[in-house]
Amino acid sequence: MSKPETLSTFEFFRKFPDEDAARKFFEAKRWGDEPVCGHCGSVSVAECKDHKPMPYRCKDCRKHFSVRTGTVLAESRLPLQKWLLAIFMLTSARKGIPSTQMARELGVTQKTAWFLAQRIRETWLKDRDDHMDGQMQVDETYVGGREKNKHADKKLRAGRGAVGKTVVVGVRDEHGEVRAVVVENTKATTLERFVREHCKAGATIVTDTHGGYINLKARGYNHITINHTAGEYVRDMAHTNGIESFWSLLKRGYIGIYHYMSAKHLHRYVKEFSFRHNTAQIGTMGFIGMTIDRMADKRLTYKGLING
Repeated sequence: MSKPETLSTFEFFRKFPDEDAARKFFEAKRWGDEPVCGHCGSVSVAECKDHKPMPYRCKDCRKHFSVRTGTVLAESRLPLQKWLLAIFMLTSARKGIPSTQMARELGVTQKTAWFLAQRIRETWLKDRDDHMDGQMQVDETYVGGREKNKHADKKLRAGRGAVGKTVVVGVRDEHGEVRAVVVENTKATTLERFVREHCKAGATIVTDTHGGYINLKARGYNHITINHTAGEYVRDMAHTNGIESFWSLLKRGYIGIYHYMSAKHLHRYVKEFSFRHNTAQIGTMGFIGMTIDRMADKRLTYKGLING
């Protein structure tokens, strides 16, 4: 397998030296050879002189539009070149990039950079609709700060370990694809629902001995358990090392890069890591192109992000 093409920052600016180059790239990725009205879908379009008030006008619904219309970029005043650079930075940083650093690189405020990054993560939220098959590793982890490190008025005083943390459950198939979601608890009903939603009936599921997976065999799955407590980590080539490696990367991003992921927005950060993991073999431009492909109908306002 050939090594995926990676782009350096220098090469990025050679490819997108100005706003016009960024606009043409967005348009080619979204529309191909001809503009499509973002309001009604018509291809009967006229280009506006000097691109004012917008680059295009639809001859059918008579509305003006741009490549931003009907996407997560709608109403954004940031140049498209900065949008591309933000996607590039989230692509290149294996453990993520903090909004403070993104703000410095883009020349914007930290608040703007944070909102920009969350809108990009919004495009990555939805997994494929199909069910994974073959031999899959399923595991859960807990994300959040340690109780002993919290300020006195933030401590729950309800024990140690997973107290105060948010549960994330994930599955990794034999090809390396990962799907992970935030869940409310680790009860059997919750974990079984996750398996049913993502794993094909009759598939082989490898887990540890957590009690939440106890009924998988009765639900029609070929269930293999690995007893980590007894020092067992591999059984007949079956293991959960792959999904645990993904958790390790997520934790490294939490501890070393973001330092804090609120429970409210954790699902977006989890999808950032899984989407980047799943697209590691398509290269930088493939990742950017796939992100743009997913931007339609993903409008996210700051008010909706804060209050949602």
